[in-house]
Amino acid sequence: MPIARFSVAHQQAALRIALSHYVANGLSAALGLLLISGSIHLLFGAFAAAAASVGVVVCIPPDQPAPQRGKFWQLLPAALLGLPLFFAVQVLHASPIALGLLLVPASFLAFLAAAWGKRGLPIAISVMFSMVFSMAVPNHQDGATTLSTCGYFALGSGAYLVWATLANAALNARYRVQMLADSLFSLARLMRTQARQFAPGDAAADAPAPLIGQLLQQQAALADQLQTARDILLESPRTPRRQQLAGMLMAVLEMRDHLLICELDLDTLKSQAGHAPVLGALSEVVDGLADQIERLADALLRGRVPPVFENHSSRLASLQWADAAPQSAGEGPSPGMLAMGLAHRVGHLDDETLRLVALGRGEALPDIELVRTHWGLFVSPTAWSWQPFIAMWRWDAPPLRHAIRAALAIGTAYAIGLALPWGTHDYWILLTIVVVLRGSLAQTLERRNHRVAGTAVGCVLAGALLALQAPPLVLLVLVTLSQAVAHAFAVRRYLITAVAATVLGLLQAHMLNAGVSPGFEVVERLADTLLGVAIAWAFSYVLPSWERQQIPALVRRSLAAQARHARVALGLGQLQAVDNEPELQWRLARREAYDSLSALVQATQRSLSEPRAVRPPLEPLGRLLARSYQLLAQLTTVKTMLLRRRGALTLQQIRTPMQQAAQTIGTTLMQAHTTAVASNRPGAVEAIELNDPFDSDLSPWLLRRLDLAGDIAGQLRSDADQVLQLVEAPTPGRK
Repeated sequence: MPIARFSVAHQQAALRIALSHYVANGLSAALGLLLISGSIHLLFGAFAAAAASVGVVVCIPPDQPAPQRGKFWQLLPAALLGLPLFFAVQVLHASPIALGLLLVPASFLAFLAAAWGKRGLPIAISVMFSMVFSMAVPNHQDGATTLSTCGYFALGSGAYLVWATLANAALNARYRVQMLADSLFSLARLMRTQARQFAPGDAAADAPAPLIGQLLQQQAALADQLQTARDILLESPRTPRRQQLAGMLMAVLEMRDHLLICELDLDTLKSQAGHAPVLGALSEVVDGLADQIERLADALLRGRVPPVFENHSSRLASLQWADAAPQSAGEGPSPGMLAMGLAHRVGHLDDETLRLVALGRGEALPDIELVRTHWGLFVSPTAWSWQPFIAMWRWDAPPLRHAIRAALAIGTAYAIGLALPWGTHDYWILLTIVVVLRGSLAQTLERRNHRVAGTAVGCVLAGALLALQAPPLVLLVLVTLSQAVAHAFAVRRYLITAVAATVLGLLQAHMLNAGVSPGFEVVERLADTLLGVAIAWAFSYVLPSWERQQIPALVRRSLAAQARHARVALGLGQLQAVDNEPELQWRLARREAYDSLSALVQATQRSLSEPRAVRPPLEPLGRLLARSYQLLAQLTTVKTMLLRRRGALTLQQIRTPMQQAAQTIGTTLMQAHTTAVASNRPGAVEAIELNDPFDSDLSPWLLRRLDLAGDIAGQLRSDADQVLQLVEAPTPGRK
């Protein structure tokens, strides 16, 4: 039975991958390569098809699922920058020294594209591909042949620009579903981790690790993934189907908030042994909700009607509370009352899951006005701006340093390639450096390991395929499939990409140079890969951009985002407004708070691979991140009360405390070396007399959240000051 369950789980995981957006995108790219190269082969011959396929491959890296608006302009820089460099390499092919003098400065300029972040890195890879693959084209003796070769390259790249733009438009409806399903799977994983946090048995030993480790990483990954989903799902939500999917994405955002506020009071409850049964039941409920979210995502991917929601409200209502009587003033809430509040928040999560499934089944209507408003403000810009290029010209700028080290690595590898005794595919060394060398040491090490392992496996597979002496048609199909897999998993799982790319490269080399021994190609590819990863690894220590150098700016960005979120979340404008403008401003502030924390979590995670001497202070950073999410949770709870339970609040009682809390939190977070003073806030936690959380008046509970938020803000500022002091202090080995 366990083996059967294991097999079913793996089959389900494989099906989810097969139906994912990245596999669909990989198949689209490979089909474009096959159609374009095959058509040109029929019209102009094998050599023209080979040159055109290089133009296609150069344009493939930036071809990712994207909004229809701006898709063509997203791909265009790869073709425009790649063509002149392809031509220059063709002209200088017979002059190794001149070619080397071209490669180094051109590599420097290409890697400057990293200044544009996720959009720029694929362009940098494409530009480098145009030069590296041009070296693989046979040398020509006259200018006419060189021009014709470049013409075929331009024909291939131009045709792929058209293909990719049309394919992206044709797959847009499918991408919307796949992106939403991917977000749902990530949300379910986060819910399962949160459910494990409820387990009382491991409270003493294991609770901090998931909080600082898995929870923070999954929150950061979900924030990044949700922005990618927003860009596609919130574009032009004109049709009912688009509005349905966009409304479901809005529900996912709300569920993330409700999941976050389930952290509140959890440590106190886990220290009370009498509440172990309640916490265990709540853990099972959250796990059950995660199961339903996954079933909803699976149904979306398969084009089926989602299953009916299994409501957990009756189970939540049947929970037994210990010591749930209201406390007198000065004693604070009893653990039983806190447990009731936690169950109430899990109930909100249950309600949002019900609403999400109802939207998926077509039994509920999305908030059209909210969806349309989000379209204009919550998607990433598609236009290229000169601002990142202008801002990077300072010595400590990571993109500038990365461009310098990449150019030096390419120059060194080219010189070594010229000196090698075989030298028939010296561009393989350069290609390895292009795909392995990254802006951070952590990313470079991960790519290094995956590249070596993937190349070894790929060489074995390619050697076996070539030994079978398969006919050209079979090899063409295998090349197409290899291209699909290589592109599909380039971001998701580079190990798979490395295997597929090795098979692709060896099969293509064999098809272009049939006289070369397949066995020698395999050995040479492996040797060149090992040499390339060694050079990339060595140069990752040249002009390094250690994560501790980025930490101060990320910490200050996070504090500023938290302060703005507090000011907007505690504003009373939503209670008096006639439109959604105050709520919209809060959602924008909330997104920046999540995004800033996501960037800080990712930088902290990457720093774990760096030398100990230059790592940032991990312990205070962990406290800072945990308290940042705690502050977000407290303020999100207040905002939820204002939006969903405004009828249970006494406006006169909460108006002044909220204004004072917003001012105090903002001042505390934005001024260094300050501490939160309880007497400066509207009533200390101990002085608030709390009632039943299910009672009609929630004002006392809101005031308690304000006081806790003020305390957390003071602790957060103290942690931030400690991190900044330690990070900005002189460190041995820091450059």
